[in-house]
Amino acid sequence: MTIINLSLGQADAVMKSIVLEDQISSDVKDTLRVFLQKLTENARSTGKRSRERSLEEALQILQKIPKEALHSLQSAALHQFAQLLLALQLEAVAISSACRKLDQILQVLAEINYSIVFKEIKQYLQNFLHQKQVFTLKDLQIACMFLEDSTMGRAVLKTECTTLLGKVAELIPVVMSEEEARNEPLCYQTVKVCLQVFQLLPRQVALLVHSKDSVNMSVREILEFLMSIILGEVSSRDSRLLAGTAVAMLLGTLSDSQCAGSAAWSLLQITNTEPWRWTVGELQVDCRPRRQDGVDRLAVCRGLLTCCRNDILVSRHGNQGTCFLLNGLFPFISALCEEKLDCHYYVFQVFSIWLKRLKECLSEVWEVTGAPLDSDLQQHLTQIIWSNAESPLDGVAEVARSAFCLLMEIYEKDCSHFGNTEKRLYVELLNRISELPWESKAKYLLLTAVIPYTGTDKVLELYPALPSHILKCLSNNHLSPCASEVYKFLLQEQKRELFINASREPPPTDQDLANQWALRWQPVILEALTSELSLLQNNASCHLLPSTLRVFPGAFYSMLSALDPTAPGHLHAWACVMSAQRVTSGHSLWGADSPHALNTLHLALSSLDDSVRLAALNLLCCSPKTKEAPSQVEYSSLRDFIPLNLNSESSPFRQHLQAALRKFLVRIRDSCMASVKGHASKKGLTEEEDAKLKEGVEFVDWLSQLSLVYLTPDSSYQRKKTVLLLMSAVLETCTDTWSPDRKKGQPPANMSTLINWAKVRGKWDFFSKSNLLVLIGCLEDSTNEIRELSAELLLRFFPPSLPDDVTAVLFSRAERLLQSPRVQEAQMGALMIKLLLQKVDRAFEQGEKQSVKLITFLLTKLQHHYITARNDMLLAARTTPIHGIVSALQRGLLEVPEVLVESITHSIAGDIVSLLEKLTLLLLGVLYGDQDTEEKDVLPSFCDMGNAISSLIGQGGVEGAGLDEDGEENVLLSEEHSLVLTCCWVSLKEIGIFLGSLVERILSLHCKELALTEGELRMASKVFKDIILKCRHWGAVEGCCIGFTKFCRALLCSSDPEIKEIPPLILQQGLSVLQSPRSTSVTRRAAGLPMLILGVLAAEDSSKSRPLLAYTINTLLYTAKSPLPKDWDQTLDLPQVCAVHTLQALVKGSSLGVAVLQYTPVVAVLSLTLLSSPCWAMRNAALQLYSSLCTRMLGQQLAGGEGSTHSGMSSPSFFNLYPALQPFLQGALESAAKDLHDSTLLLHPSLYPVLTLLAKLQPGAEEQTRALSEFLPPLFLLATSPVYGVRVMSSRALVAMVPLSEYLATVLQLVEKLPESQDVVCCHNRVHGQLLQIEAVLTRALQTNTQSSLSEVVTRFESRLWLASSRQRCPLVRLAYVDIVRLMRGHCSGAFLSQLSSQLLQEIHRTPNILEVGSATFHQSAVNFLCGDPEWACQVWQSLADGNAVVRLSLVKSAIEGRGWRGTDLQQVIERALQANLKKALLEQNVEYRGAFLTAFVEVMAPDEESFALPRTSPPKLEEIWLQECVEVLFTDLESDRGGPVLISTALCAVSLLLSQSVDLSLLLRWCKLLEKHRCPEAPEALRISCAQALCLCGVSVVTRSLTDSLMLTELSTSLISTGIYLLQDESPQVRAKAAVFASLLCCSRRPEAPRRCFYMQVNQAMRSLLDLLLEEFWDSSGALEALVCHLPDCDLNVLLKETKETQCRSLYERDEANVYAEPSVISECLLPYLLHLVKHYPESSTLTKNLEHWARNTAAIVNENLTICMQLQLGNVLNPDWLSLLIDPRFHGALYGLFSRAIVLLQLLKKCDSIRPLLDPLSLSTDLQDIQRRFVLNGVFLPQVFIDALRTD
Repeated sequence: MTIINLSLGQADAVMKSIVLEDQISSDVKDTLRVFLQKLTENARSTGKRSRERSLEEALQILQKIPKEALHSLQSAALHQFAQLLLALQLEAVAISSACRKLDQILQVLAEINYSIVFKEIKQYLQNFLHQKQVFTLKDLQIACMFLEDSTMGRAVLKTECTTLLGKVAELIPVVMSEEEARNEPLCYQTVKVCLQVFQLLPRQVALLVHSKDSVNMSVREILEFLMSIILGEVSSRDSRLLAGTAVAMLLGTLSDSQCAGSAAWSLLQITNTEPWRWTVGELQVDCRPRRQDGVDRLAVCRGLLTCCRNDILVSRHGNQGTCFLLNGLFPFISALCEEKLDCHYYVFQVFSIWLKRLKECLSEVWEVTGAPLDSDLQQHLTQIIWSNAESPLDGVAEVARSAFCLLMEIYEKDCSHFGNTEKRLYVELLNRISELPWESKAKYLLLTAVIPYTGTDKVLELYPALPSHILKCLSNNHLSPCASEVYKFLLQEQKRELFINASREPPPTDQDLANQWALRWQPVILEALTSELSLLQNNASCHLLPSTLRVFPGAFYSMLSALDPTAPGHLHAWACVMSAQRVTSGHSLWGADSPHALNTLHLALSSLDDSVRLAALNLLCCSPKTKEAPSQVEYSSLRDFIPLNLNSESSPFRQHLQAALRKFLVRIRDSCMASVKGHASKKGLTEEEDAKLKEGVEFVDWLSQLSLVYLTPDSSYQRKKTVLLLMSAVLETCTDTWSPDRKKGQPPANMSTLINWAKVRGKWDFFSKSNLLVLIGCLEDSTNEIRELSAELLLRFFPPSLPDDVTAVLFSRAERLLQSPRVQEAQMGALMIKLLLQKVDRAFEQGEKQSVKLITFLLTKLQHHYITARNDMLLAARTTPIHGIVSALQRGLLEVPEVLVESITHSIAGDIVSLLEKLTLLLLGVLYGDQDTEEKDVLPSFCDMGNAISSLIGQGGVEGAGLDEDGEENVLLSEEHSLVLTCCWVSLKEIGIFLGSLVERILSLHCKELALTEGELRMASKVFKDIILKCRHWGAVEGCCIGFTKFCRALLCSSDPEIKEIPPLILQQGLSVLQSPRSTSVTRRAAGLPMLILGVLAAEDSSKSRPLLAYTINTLLYTAKSPLPKDWDQTLDLPQVCAVHTLQALVKGSSLGVAVLQYTPVVAVLSLTLLSSPCWAMRNAALQLYSSLCTRMLGQQLAGGEGSTHSGMSSPSFFNLYPALQPFLQGALESAAKDLHDSTLLLHPSLYPVLTLLAKLQPGAEEQTRALSEFLPPLFLLATSPVYGVRVMSSRALVAMVPLSEYLATVLQLVEKLPESQDVVCCHNRVHGQLLQIEAVLTRALQTNTQSSLSEVVTRFESRLWLASSRQRCPLVRLAYVDIVRLMRGHCSGAFLSQLSSQLLQEIHRTPNILEVGSATFHQSAVNFLCGDPEWACQVWQSLADGNAVVRLSLVKSAIEGRGWRGTDLQQVIERALQANLKKALLEQNVEYRGAFLTAFVEVMAPDEESFALPRTSPPKLEEIWLQECVEVLFTDLESDRGGPVLISTALCAVSLLLSQSVDLSLLLRWCKLLEKHRCPEAPEALRISCAQALCLCGVSVVTRSLTDSLMLTELSTSLISTGIYLLQDESPQVRAKAAVFASLLCCSRRPEAPRRCFYMQVNQAMRSLLDLLLEEFWDSSGALEALVCHLPDCDLNVLLKETKETQCRSLYERDEANVYAEPSVISECLLPYLLHLVKHYPESSTLTKNLEHWARNTAAIVNENLTICMQLQLGNVLNPDWLSLLIDPRFHGALYGLFSRAIVLLQLLKKCDSIRPLLDPLSLSTDLQDIQRRFVLNGVFLPQVFIDALRTD
């Protein structure tokens, strides 16, 4: 009998004995019954959190029982209670928290009768300790539990300490007997028991250590055992570190400080290579070093620092002034830090602990040394921290920061104690920190430690660029937290300083403090909040604002007064400031006295900018008090906001929307809970409180219903994802479902009270059958995310079992989907199987569980599919593919708890492995074209695979397979070919994933009934090898490797040595294959072989020394280095090349993490060396390896700006991490430079890669960078290289090697080397290279805000003006000179700039006689330089027609890229030039120039949309003949589709601009037809964007004029509005946004007073705005009705019903709609109110009356026919399979909404119009509609409220 069954039986026995107790009242008996039920629930639960919860509830129940009642329990009952709890403790021995809870329950019982409880525990422990068997792993866990988690157990063990240690000593020979046992959990657990005994029973252990009797032999054996582990007898790092802690803990039991100190000093002999003896008290042990890999020293240092008392750490050695902490441990730790071991994180952690202990022992250290800390020691400590501050290893940089803080505290105390007032170290460190590049994360981590000791004034004095650097960091996610921390520290320190400075005066007020803050920081904060960079905005609002308002509350008013919501970016900043104030202050901001704030909020909620809307939403939802009930303003605002924001394209928007609404829902829930409690009290609720309670409940119900309405299959992915997230938030917040896997976010204990209150009132029916059907419909969504999220909601929140009719229909549908060849549909079926397994009734039926039946059914199906595939692969691929069943098995067996144990036995598991092997061989045989694949070592090429499949198809009777209509070979794969190929590859992938996961789960269960034999595991390993090495398809190989890694990890963790040897054997075989020569070449990057090797290595335990990784790396290095054979063939795969590709896979693979970093220097040297190989394949492989290696070494790259060329690591840090690389890289540069100096033209293949690596580094601190000065001479020499790329890269590399303070001196030195005149003989390459170096260093110097003057550099540079003149023949030199002048433009003299500009102006009009390399780029740079000065720019533009092609193109591009000309005199010059050259440009043959010219024309001539205050430029009138000709040319091109989509789009924008003031109706009609043509979803995106842009350029003018004086434009306006509605539903976010701008411009133009700036509305708000405009101004136009009705979806259900009955899929891939963003049902909902509003105008306009009646006659028959079809649908209480098929069809929902929209409009029209009443009976129509709606709601179709309201009104 298992412990669980035993404890359950004991619970029943206890309950029976309590029932028989006469002294206990019935209430107490009931309470005890509930208590025992909770204990039973705990015993049956498997989840950790579930057990903790049930025990916590049990403890609370027991504590509520009066002690007097418990005292009346009989002794027998108490004995049974104690036995039950003890049994539960033993069963939960692996869950420490559960054991502690049970111990608390035992403590409660002990208060009743201590002796009984103690006796039970003592009796058990005595039997346990005196058993004859040697301890097992379980016994050790029990011992640990009693020591750590049992109060009375520990009391018993104090008396039995000797016995316990004896049992542990008895186990040691077993543990150390074999290599495998030494590295098993048994060894670790043994060490853990020793540690806990030493820690928790110190007095008892101390007696044994000092005893001279033989009784201490056990302790001596244990100590010897622990020392042998430390010294390398065991390879597990965790065991060795724990042993070090245990040894130190034993040392700490010694009460004699001198004895303990002596033992500690003696322990430092651990570095001895010879055996040595260690004495502790009366114990002496012999220590024999096994491996000195640094872990031994690490374990000892770590243990001593964490466990030893202060008196031990400061003990002296002899009579000298030495201290164990400083002179004993520190040299060890310092050496470890420099060795760069693979456990470097632990090493540096120990260094931090050493600093912590030094801080604690500082006073004792002063007593020992009698002097302050040595300055050399300070420098050494600083250097260690500095060297690790930029480490790419996870966690090291953070530990460096904490170590630095400790060092600062120690230094401060040391200075204070010895009266050192100078404290120079702070200033030195601050200078050093400021010299680091802003991209270095270490800069900010270290700065936070220094700020409290230097003060803010000193920090900003020595580091003035800090505010700007903080903003730069906020633009990078990985730098944002540390920069925010610096800002917070600065604010706190500034406030402290302000109070200190005002100590003699009245304390400053909040506003006084805020004013001081504003002087320094407000511009910085506002710049961040109003920035165009969304990342900077978000990080500033999330990190800087809260810190600001917490430290300086008065800053709120200061910032608010500086914001203008109409200015760009200020609306977002306003919302962020208000939101931060709401959170920090807790006050509501929506009082009656703040209407302006409310109006601004509504403006922000309807903004086109996602970030503005999110900030406003957060303002609405947030509150520091979760019980604060939402206000009426918040409710109404959210009811308006949510429906308009459900289809956002942005995933972060959706996530933030869910998070904000979850906060809001928590507020509703908690406030309603408080109200419900008040409702139940005697006082009751006031009328206002009751109204708030109802409002909260109704809002939650509204949100739930809204989610269900929009969860239709025809909704866009974005909307479905959003509403599922909202539904998840509702169910998580407002149900009582407890989630065992979550630590936070659980429902309140009395949540059911609120739920019942809501249900009584007909609300919160979340789990109805109709709701269930809606989510089940989502299981067949085309996207994986929607399917998984829906399934998760069904599993987490809905009842544990499905209705029988739903189960039957779902199973039949899953069975059909699993047989689909479409991968996506098969995945749907697998997900349904998983859902069924978790929802089927777990009761026994005819002796067998439903889950077992389902798994058996799947296994039978898999066997059937195998037989079918073996007989006819083509038929199998079409009707019974393998991948669906395999995926279903994988999800069912491995993702559903307990199913594997319930349904699989050992024989079945073996059969599964065997069947999977057969399937693999069959599928590979299909790809090979030969079922005998065992003996084939040569992989088939993709061509061979194609031929094999074509042959198979031909055998299957498909004639002409692979041939087109003419009998020629078809380059496209046939449908049959795709079916077979997809079936093979996807099935192999699924087999690999399933097999690996299955083996992993089986081995982790340690269940003998399920265990696989060694032979079966070897068979499984062969399956993996076959797939990975022979499949060739990368997706299949990668997928298989997921399972293969799990497989290897499970085998390596096995206790069976034979099983454990399988992965190393696979690795050895893989390396053997790699090293063997090939007879052919069909691989690419060594095919799957690297993945096979990577899979084994990734499975290796990261806590150990990774021997397999070391062996593999060494083997690969040896193979790659081996010389090529003399007769090597370029067409064959070489082992050396495969080895390099494999190294790349290991370096690149994330699964190995930083484990490969220790090998990077030697691998880098290898890759650079191999670049000189004569073999192209080797050079190619080496370059790929080097690229991956650089990415791994440099760590995280910066985003934006220079992210593509620079990393965040400084050059000193890089060479400190990889010191072996410095001499090699330096040697490579020197060798190349020497050849250049000697004028020897030799190729250096590694030179450019070396320079590329150095160029990615950042400059470091002054002193450290100066140490790299030996790199400078070769870099200076490489400026003369004849290779252009080398000159460029050497200039970039130079920057990282020059100290910051020497930037300008270096620039000056380089400038002086430039020739002063053309008479000086010079090399063009040298001059160009020097100029590039000047530019690179100068750019960096200007970025660092250097304080040095540029005057001398500028003077010397200006004197070399001839380098930009025509006397300098090289355009590249002239280009470089001009680029440098552009950098220094603000520092140059006016005369120089004028002279240079004059020369450049002449140059761009010069026509070269010969082809000059680089002249085009130089001319482009010259144009850009001239355009930087308005005066010269005017001259350039005035001569636009005279320039050559390059100049003209550069000029128009400059107008597009820069907008500094807008609003200046230059704009008029540009306009005139563009108008004058328009016709010529249209006739230009150069398509690039024509497109750029038209773009510039539109950019310059178009009015600024954002600002209504700026003067608008009116385009020229069309009366001018040349302009009419231009328009006609444009129309000709547009109507004939001449040119590509981009050129057509620019032409459309240009003609729209020219027509914006036109009154020529014929031209406008032609233009309107073009828009209607290009607005369709099938048109290219560029054309659809141009349509939206055209509406803004011309459409606004046309519609506006039609509102005032131009009636003939009315019909045109309705068409334009309709086009706008089309484009607002476009798939492209850019198109929708531009169409929203059109609507916003129209809205602004209609206001009586034009605003200063146009406010851009959100897309859905813009849709409503256009519809409002149509109904308000154009309702009586002839096109108004058509403009609305044309957007309604088709409502023909007849064809749809026929198609849904077809179950056979016709093609492998399903074709997407042209516009997947379009939502027929949503647009129907949107249009219905406007159509109804149009009907109200029926009698007011003859045109409208005619149109409505005509529409009604055409529609009535269609509506009637389709309503009849709806009435005939078989909808009842039992789910119909046909109905489910219809329910998941998106076309059905679109047609249904279209039908209801037409029917409701028709119904209203029938009431108003007598002439059409004979078409349909209004009463009958109304009854039918309401009846259909009621039936649909009960069967999973929810219509929006607007439809229901329309029917109710009727």
